[in-house]
Amino acid sequence: MIAAVDRCFQGQCPKVLVLGDIICDVYLYGTVNRISQEAPVPIFECGERRPVLGGAANVAANLQAFGCDVYLLGVVGADPAAQEIRTLLEKQGLAATWLVEDPLRPTTEKTRLVAPQQMLRLDRETRQPLDAELGETVADLACALLPHVDGVICSDYHKGVCISDVLEPVFARARDMGRPVVVDPKSRDFTHYRGATVLTPNRFEAERASHRLLSDEAEVEAAGRWLCEQSQAEAVLVTRGPEGMSLILPAQAPLHIPPNAREVYDGTGAGDTVIATFTMAVLSGLNFADAAMLANTAAGVVVGKVGTAVVTPAELRVACALETAPELRKVLTRDELVRAVQQHRQAGERIVFTNGCFDLLHVGHMRYLQQARALGDRLVLGLNDDASVRRLKGDKRPLIPHAERASVLAALTCVDYITIFSEDTPLELIECVRPDVLVKGGDYTPETVVGRDEVEAYGGEVALVPFVEGISTTSIIDSVLQRYHRSP
Repeated sequence: MIAAVDRCFQGQCPKVLVLGDIICDVYLYGTVNRISQEAPVPIFECGERRPVLGGAANVAANLQAFGCDVYLLGVVGADPAAQEIRTLLEKQGLAATWLVEDPLRPTTEKTRLVAPQQMLRLDRETRQPLDAELGETVADLACALLPHVDGVICSDYHKGVCISDVLEPVFARARDMGRPVVVDPKSRDFTHYRGATVLTPNRFEAERASHRLLSDEAEVEAAGRWLCEQSQAEAVLVTRGPEGMSLILPAQAPLHIPPNAREVYDGTGAGDTVIATFTMAVLSGLNFADAAMLANTAAGVVVGKVGTAVVTPAELRVACALETAPELRKVLTRDELVRAVQQHRQAGERIVFTNGCFDLLHVGHMRYLQQARALGDRLVLGLNDDASVRRLKGDKRPLIPHAERASVLAALTCVDYITIFSEDTPLELIECVRPDVLVKGGDYTPETVVGRDEVEAYGGEVALVPFVEGISTTSIIDSVLQRYHRSP
């Protein structure tokens, strides 16, 4: 997939018309520590407010992050949310030129309360179809833009913009001009999208439109073929959440793509990332199968972020490397680690480093590593080998060989990479990794941290994380010996 990424970003990126429902996504971050005396409900104490582009605007933001020239066409109201969208577009380098204002409609706004997980969503919207005059205006604008673009994305969130009076003339004109049209559908009737090239429904949308439960790959294939027939599309790409994606083409065997293995933090906007990546890849010359696999990788990146977000080319390149290169597994040699860290640093990620024996893993270790990981984007762990542990702890240690210790640590989601070192100190390893943050336990002082001078010399920092009091490998060993002591 690295070659596919390079093919997408080596030449001139495509020009794309994004037509659809524009949404202002607002995140209210706060805390919940009390229950109301007025009613048995939690009290949300609001802190930060963060507005971001949503719906078709998020699709446009994803394309812009890939370097595409984007023409965003949609309808907004004459209200503060519309002004917020214009401000966000300007900040991200996207033109608001083709936003059509309708003072009789509210701008779609979705407000999410997060503390720390999403608790509630408040929607302000209308689903009324555009009136005939406004629909004609949007269709005429889209047709006027078609000569200037390589393809079209229709982002239908069922908020009244993607009506037949708009889609039929635009799709017909695009087909006559040889412009591919990719649709994220919300209608229950896929004949509504006739003239589209590819449709990208999620599992729920495909189930609803095909009137069948997609419980296995055979059902997905059958539904996809029926939906291709209904829409007369060349392909249907069904996004199936934790089960990956399925690309269905009428005359070919289906392609079922397994899910990306990254941890899911938030699925908001993942469909926008999928359609943006898939379309960008197709317009860059990739076939549908390669484009779908690249979109699957991009989705795996974006669900690892909190809230509506985009994926950059560097992040996509790193994710492809992590999927395909065996040298980028978790337990790495020193040379492999340097290459992996370099990839993440090119993606703008913050590297955290710590080291230790981690013999007989316990809750103190777990909390320490979780706190260390929270200080950056990637946590690299230098693990003492057996010989160096014996020099540090005595001949009876370690209890667990370093290969087994590394395997256990690799199972922790907070640990990204592990490398085993044999020196008495991790200084050589620190000089190779050049972490942004060097972490040690609270039993150290800054002056006693090995590598502090080297890290601070190039602008890095040292952080001390407190241990859980009273918990250590030595105390656990002593407790076991006392509890199971047997008199001769």
